[in-house]
Amino acid sequence: MTELKKRQELFCQEYVVDYNGTQAAVRAGYKKESAKVTASKLLTNANILARVHELQKDQLDRLAISQDYVVLQLLETYKCCREPTPVMRYDPSTEEMEETGMYQFDSKGALRALELIGKHLGMFSDKVHVSGSLNTGQLSNVLAQLRGDVSG
Repeated sequence: MTELKKRQELFCQEYVVDYNGTQAAVRAGYKKESAKVTASKLLTNANILARVHELQKDQLDRLAISQDYVVLQLLETYKCCREPTPVMRYDPSTEEMEETGMYQFDSKGALRALELIGKHLGMFSDKVHVSGSLNTGQLSNVLAQLRGDVSG
């Protein structure tokens, strides 16, 4: 990796604080008026991106955050969201809150946690993966059919 200039290094350090390129550029000493453009240019520089990735890895190592940790936290969140909570209502005669006998749970939180776990596991891929082999003779026939040159 090529040595970064002092301001470029400072930009990288500032960028990993909040991932706001414009603000990172300003804090690194670039002109405020052109900070957005400067940040955009800096973030297309391979050496800058490599340094940002290096700083991110250092941060993950320091915080001891791993994929396992994140997934375990999502599972814990899911479990907490699924805990039934009694529905309360105000009783004017006693002037107190009382249980209604009904329960609710945080369905949105539970679904979001499951969604993130599913995405991590690759369960919700929007891409269709097609594989197979085709010789050139078959390819010509398929292309002809697609163009409507040959009737099936």
